[in-house]
Amino acid sequence: MLESDGPGGAEIILFNLATELRARGYDAVPVLPAGGTGWLGERLRASGFEPESFHFRPPPDWRLVRDLARMMRRRRVELVHSHEFAMAVYGAAASRLVGLPQVVTLHGPHRLAEVLRRRVAARWAFRASRAVTVVSRATQSQLARDLGLRPQAFCVVHNGVPVRVGSPVQIRQELAIGEGDLLIVAVGNLDEHKGHIYLLEALHRLSVEGVSVPWRLAIAGGRGGACHRSLTEFVARRGLAPRIQILTHRDDVPDLLSAAEVFVMPSLWEGLPLALLEAMLAGKAIVASEVFGIPEAITPGEHGLLVPAGDSGELARALRRLLEDAHLRKRLGQAAKQRAMREFTLSTMTDAFERVYAESSQRFA
Repeated sequence: MLESDGPGGAEIILFNLATELRARGYDAVPVLPAGGTGWLGERLRASGFEPESFHFRPPPDWRLVRDLARMMRRRRVELVHSHEFAMAVYGAAASRLVGLPQVVTLHGPHRLAEVLRRRVAARWAFRASRAVTVVSRATQSQLARDLGLRPQAFCVVHNGVPVRVGSPVQIRQELAIGEGDLLIVAVGNLDEHKGHIYLLEALHRLSVEGVSVPWRLAIAGGRGGACHRSLTEFVARRGLAPRIQILTHRDDVPDLLSAAEVFVMPSLWEGLPLALLEAMLAGKAIVASEVFGIPEAITPGEHGLLVPAGDSGELARALRRLLEDAHLRKRLGQAAKQRAMREFTLSTMTDAFERVYAESSQRFA
């Protein structure tokens, strides 16, 4: 169960996890909000799932608890897996009403402690659940501190992504990437916390200072976002339009990564971002912000380069190192891929959730 329907990281995790669980013989029932964007529901139905829907009303919504409980009985649910805060609370109430075990997953840093009623509700929901998983140790520490709980109250299950091999040919033709150009790729909605403006500032700095190799940038901006216009205007004002393209609604990220030499994630905060893991699996040289779960995937100097969030100067210096050092790009990319294949695939993540399910319900043992 999830309170939003994307496109976004939690939504993609739900889709991929449901797909992998079905391949392993389980009957997965996605439960999504009615009246949302429809993106996740359409994707699930196209893949043969029959998702259920629910309506949000002003909290506390006891009718939603009743409706979810009825759905669980009708679909003969045996274990509930709720994602994010709202569904953790409503899922806990409904699953207790029906007598089912619930597992909760929180996908990123949450400010649950800022509002008393949310803090109280979260503590109750987590204690009413059989397991609460988080995507990074940083999130585990923050939630324990904010809610006054022991870190052991949360289990870390790192995100995982499918292993997908892209093709660079069409991308380099579409974006008119020259034979000697090095392509930099960033992936993420065009929202403020993704930090794309710091990437543009860093590249403007390199454009003024000059680097020894020609570069191009493609930002795969997902659904777009509040910063789309300001980012486009920055590119135009700085004369960077010939080198930078901001793209939206792309479903060919593996191809974009295949065409790239460098992947950049300049975010101000993240949980454990899927785009980063996809870049690791693609064997790309990576520059990323040193925030929350990212250092749990990237050891600086071994699997990529990490810089302080919001520091365009340090980001420019790291980009220069990678653009001008082909050996460094190759070494970091190979090490990142090896680690991701061991720790951050969809199969590895699903194995971990199966263990959590087994501990939460004998049905899955």
